[in-house]
Amino acid sequence: MVVALLAACGMTALSVVPAAAAVSGGLLPHPGPDGRLWVEEWTGDGGVVSASASEGVLTVLTAACEGGGSIEVTLSQQTQTQIASLTVDCPVGSTGVGSVTIDPGVVKHGDFFVWVDTSRDDIRWGMSVTQPE
Repeated sequence: MVVALLAACGMTALSVVPAAAAVSGGLLPHPGPDGRLWVEEWTGDGGVVSASASEGVLTVLTAACEGGGSIEVTLSQQTQTQIASLTVDCPVGSTGVGSVTIDPGVVKHGDFFVWVDTSRDDIRWGMSVTQPE
């Protein structure tokens, strides 16, 4: 799985995988063999890019967060076309989770990216994109 972090300023692509924040334990478990993309935990705005989408299968975008405020999560493809988005409320002291299921055939073969916009810089989040086959 090809993963790159997109920096909030300038959307500069880096070839790193987000490391866990200071609090131990991620917000979402590893998605297993159906996973196309997984960020265990990140803090503040950010995003990831993958080149492994399959066409013609169900796609599930899941996000979790905590810390107060909310996150807006957007999945787009090669042409910058927005495929799906969801908003997740991020409680203090517990984890908020949201998910959206995308019908087979909507996500096309190839690269896609997911951007997470946080309402506060200190919100912790995790996300995954799965394509159960």
